[in-house]
Amino acid sequence: MPIKSSHSPQVSDLAASIEAVASQPEVRSLLVLACDENGYTAAALDPILKAQDLPLAGGIFPQIILGPTRMEKGHIVVGLRETLQVETIAGLSDLTEDFEARLEALDVDFSDTRTVMVFVDGLSSRINILVEELFAVFGLEANYIGGGAGSLSLEQRPCLFTNGGLVKDCAVLAFSNLQTGIGVSHGWQELEGPFEVTESDRNTLISLDWQPAFEVYRETVEAHAGNVFASKDFFKIANSYPFGISRLAAEKIVRDPISLGPNKEIVCIGEVPQQAFVHILKGDPASLIAAAKEALRRGRSGYEGRTDRRMVFLVDCISRYLFLGDEFDRELDALSIDEETPRFGVLSLGEIANNRKDYLEFYNKTAVVAVMES
Repeated sequence: MPIKSSHSPQVSDLAASIEAVASQPEVRSLLVLACDENGYTAAALDPILKAQDLPLAGGIFPQIILGPTRMEKGHIVVGLRETLQVETIAGLSDLTEDFEARLEALDVDFSDTRTVMVFVDGLSSRINILVEELFAVFGLEANYIGGGAGSLSLEQRPCLFTNGGLVKDCAVLAFSNLQTGIGVSHGWQELEGPFEVTESDRNTLISLDWQPAFEVYRETVEAHAGNVFASKDFFKIANSYPFGISRLAAEKIVRDPISLGPNKEIVCIGEVPQQAFVHILKGDPASLIAAAKEALRRGRSGYEGRTDRRMVFLVDCISRYLFLGDEFDRELDALSIDEETPRFGVLSLGEIANNRKDYLEFYNKTAVVAVMES
């Protein structure tokens, strides 16, 4: 499995890496991962992407991972021996888009598909709807792994790589015959709740138990952490206190509060359904790192390929790094099989996964691991 990487933010260096990997005779597809701090633009990248004959997929993320190294600038290009069928679904925030019809219209031989990589614009507002329709159309016949691309600036701009260029407000689906085992876990724990979501609009939380959502949230968080909202940026506080959507007999789905709307509505990454019940969660380094270790264990347990040909693809939430700080290296250690097994991945704006058994979900603040046959 050829991998080429660089800490350089230069477009010319990315082009050189793509060409070097694509020229290898065994390579049939490309996975391209890059950092937001590179400052890439569609004008600079489109000629390079459109000139590439091999199918490619990937995106621009807050940070990326190669082995034990967390990269804030640069890129990783992975050459795959499988031919990916890459499809783009545009209009990921468009209320008029019928994603079920769009997915059913794809010319995909799903009987030969084991794994679907799903990269989305993490700042789009209808990611959950797309994920639900993916599950409705294709079901549990394959594993899914992917996440949200984009910038921590929360400015939506082109962030997904396709053979047609750099795009935004889209989903990029890469269907493959890759053998994978998927593990998912987060480690966040209940602080207060449950609260009923009495009013929401897609990814915007308006009221809990018929009270303004921010007032309920502030009262709970300040009872635990003190009078912090008056003196700190909302995201810096909220990063330690996400929401958890309850599920029957399963770990909660975490929703990351990222900003306040004009009337102090709470904007999250991913939808928060009306009439759902949510808890306000808290975490500590030990519980998060233990969850990362559990995600790897589940990924290894589900992997049925050859152990001498495996690699690890990580989709870990950028807000876990922001919460753990210097202790994030311990999380990376927990996500390593051994020094010989290649490992690469992204720090994302939301994570997408299932393991052919569970309902497909869009997660936040969660560690997702794919043990994948190279």
